[in-house]
Amino acid sequence: MDVNAKVLEVLQASGQPMKSAEIAEKAGEDKKAVDKAIKALKAEGKVESPKNCYYAAK
Repeated sequence: MDVNAKVLEVLQASGQPMKSAEIAEKAGEDKKAVDKAIKALKAEGKVESPKNCYYAAK
């Protein structure tokens, strides 16, 4: 499973907005890789940012 899929899975499972550091910890990935994945997922329209520095699955 790639980082993007892990990030999306963690966000969908949480059901609430999370910071990238929390996502990285739950996904077992490096924070820089998670930040890159979030950026890509936002561009695809799969992730939104309801408030500054928090991310949630659409």
